[in-house]
Amino acid sequence: MIIVMKKNAPQDQIDRVLEEVKKGELKPMLLSGTERTVIAVIGDERLTDIKHFRALLGVENVIPILKPYTLVARDTKENNTVVKIAPGISIGGKKIHIIAGPCSVESYEVQKQTVDFAKRVGCTIQRGGAFKPRTSPYAFQGMGEEGLKIMAKVREKTGVPVCTEVTDPRLVELVDKYADILQIGTKNMQNYSLLKEVGKTKKPVLLKRGFSATIDEFLMSAEYIMSEGNENVILCERGIRTHETTTRNTLDISAVPVLKKLSHLPVIIDPSHAAGNRDYVVALSRAAIAVGADGILVEVHPDPEEASSDADQIIDLETLDKLMSELKPIAKAIGREL
Repeated sequence: MIIVMKKNAPQDQIDRVLEEVKKGELKPMLLSGTERTVIAVIGDERLTDIKHFRALLGVENVIPILKPYTLVARDTKENNTVVKIAPGISIGGKKIHIIAGPCSVESYEVQKQTVDFAKRVGCTIQRGGAFKPRTSPYAFQGMGEEGLKIMAKVREKTGVPVCTEVTDPRLVELVDKYADILQIGTKNMQNYSLLKEVGKTKKPVLLKRGFSATIDEFLMSAEYIMSEGNENVILCERGIRTHETTTRNTLDISAVPVLKKLSHLPVIIDPSHAAGNRDYVVALSRAAIAVGADGILVEVHPDPEEASSDADQIIDLETLDKLMSELKPIAKAIGREL
């Protein structure tokens, strides 16, 4: 449930409500970014009496939440959440952001060349995997901390912030030292220990939808992160597994408006993993912007055929330039900017 306090309710009344929530074996969480104090109550609402909270001094309204998630629900926060990444870069506002870079960090030279070009054509965040959870144990697993250091060095030279995946709760502290966005990959969407660990940080988290996850399961994973106190969550649709084999996955383009109706969190699209084929990346990106995505996460490499991983779906620098030029008028047509 959500407890809405009256405008200018004094702190002692707020504190009293918080104490009453705790007595009921529930967890209260103050939500930021609202004109009034709003307290989200996490736990089984059946354990308490809503009428009791409505009677407390300073309480304007108590709203039951019927969905299994409270913190991520649009009912909890009417305005869209805007996640600040770095000075001048926030995801969820009017500006659409493109996160671009190689699938895996390979060398300083490749990362720097890619990010320099991407920045020049309008991309604002660099991506790259330092820890790669691959289906095969014999495939390239990433450079580890050395890869993180490379991205940090490129950030130092270009000013472009870092988005990279963390794959294990034991690695959160290490990755947090280097990254501006902690990415949770599709294989870890329901790794609840990992979700709780990144939830304890204040670092923005990019949460990818599991390839077999429903929308409700996806949002429940976001709830795990937010329930630990981290409100800076970005949802990423990256395609789901269906009977279709022509593409690597099937991009659920309808997930964008559905997620925006159900939740206040920003939503981006990963067309590279959805398609698994570079020929479709530009078209899927156009569709993502048209349907209301707040950003695109795309794999780019100066020489895709030489990439250490996901070579089939990585676009080259020339295609990235084409992509950016085609997305700008679409963004303008829906009242946004790139």
